[in-house]
Amino acid sequence: MGEFNYEKEYKSWKWNIPEKYNIGYDCVDKHTETNKRNKVALYWENSEGDSEKFTFNDMKRLTNKFGNALKKLGFNKGDRFLIRLPNIPEFHVSFLGGIKIGAIPIPSSVILRSYEIEYRINDSGIKAVITSSDYVKDVNEVMEKCQSLEQIIIVDEAYGDQLLYNTLMNESSSNLDIEPTSKEDMAFICYKSESKEKPNGVVHLQRWVPGNDPSILFWQQGRDDDLLAHTGDLNWIYPLGNGFLYPWRWGFSTFIYNGRFNSERWFELLENYKITNLASVPMAYHKFIEVKDAEKKYDLSSLRHCISAGEPLNTNIINKWKKLFNLNIYEGIGMTEIMVFLSNFEGMKIKPGSCGKPHPGKICSIVNKQGKPVPDGENGVLGVRQDDPGLFKEYWKNPKKTEICFKNGWFLTGNILYKDKDGYYWFSRKDKISIHNATSHKNSHEIEFIEDLRKFQSNSKKGSN
Repeated sequence: MGEFNYEKEYKSWKWNIPEKYNIGYDCVDKHTETNKRNKVALYWENSEGDSEKFTFNDMKRLTNKFGNALKKLGFNKGDRFLIRLPNIPEFHVSFLGGIKIGAIPIPSSVILRSYEIEYRINDSGIKAVITSSDYVKDVNEVMEKCQSLEQIIIVDEAYGDQLLYNTLMNESSSNLDIEPTSKEDMAFICYKSESKEKPNGVVHLQRWVPGNDPSILFWQQGRDDDLLAHTGDLNWIYPLGNGFLYPWRWGFSTFIYNGRFNSERWFELLENYKITNLASVPMAYHKFIEVKDAEKKYDLSSLRHCISAGEPLNTNIINKWKKLFNLNIYEGIGMTEIMVFLSNFEGMKIKPGSCGKPHPGKICSIVNKQGKPVPDGENGVLGVRQDDPGLFKEYWKNPKKTEICFKNGWFLTGNILYKDKDGYYWFSRKDKISIHNATSHKNSHEIEFIEDLRKFQSNSKKGSN
């Protein structure tokens, strides 16, 4: 990719998403028909130092096996299953294996409590849960209250009626007839937490991955020889996209780590794996710059591009990161309904404090509560055009909430911003607006990151997992 020219790319961008489209085939199988078949798709390591790597050929075989395993269990197109796994390769396998047959994966945090799991299972009519022995206890506690739940699949040690993942995989064929899904078919559901109401299931379609091409190509600046890493857990939509699905669509290699976030450990990983592209959140960057003499201790010469989403980064963090490692951090705005669609870019003039500009292909505006555009410089709601291919379809079983947030052809994000005369977007000083219980500065994945961290810390104090 040559030097990025924002105006040129924005004016020339055209969507080209085929009518028949399946995320599983696009992110894995198509690469096995090229010279990328033996390219490493995933590097993985955990806190104990165990490591593995998987090529696109490996992932085709494994995802096909899991798709066939679900078929044997009676899964059909549209059936839902819950993924309750940490950052392990089985997450990738089960997510894409399900999508290949038209089943609907629902990622969930491993620190959800039993009543939160119960709610998701019953709300979505989930047929199976794939988890590990470390995280099955809360599922067991609510099984009798979940009439739709038929099977629990365990990736390590299964007991009683639980199904062992390895047995299912060993008994399944590596040849799979992929469901001929449409770009408008449901692909997956992500639940987002909101402070005053029950979590809402955000329904994303198959088109969601190619609908975010500008994110991987321009904001993340992915290249064919890159190794991209995200510090977050794959159950959040930001790592799910920028740390997994978007790079795989383009045949880029990714790295994930299974373990609690530790800045010094991550510096070691960046150095050892020669990671080129880092995606993270403000809280993590804050922890990074607290490491004394990090620029002297660690060789980060391979790292060339860094992005952040969630709360706006403190300018002091941005400046210190630049001073220590001679790298900029490019911020983006996103939410569960429509991942990062507005950001700063390498090669584009950056106005300190600004949120940047819309990604190529993304049409945004500042509108009022009725979805009518307001003049430049005036506060309003950040809106994204309703026909955006990366935008969600609806809130699961909540047509009223869905209707409220779509006005006059715009999806109203709930974030309060204004746009200057040069087309740059800025957060308003107002804290919130009552559109659909969305918060202003904190985006969905960042809120969930903070909420989950608080839950983890609370549980840790109690001596639980």
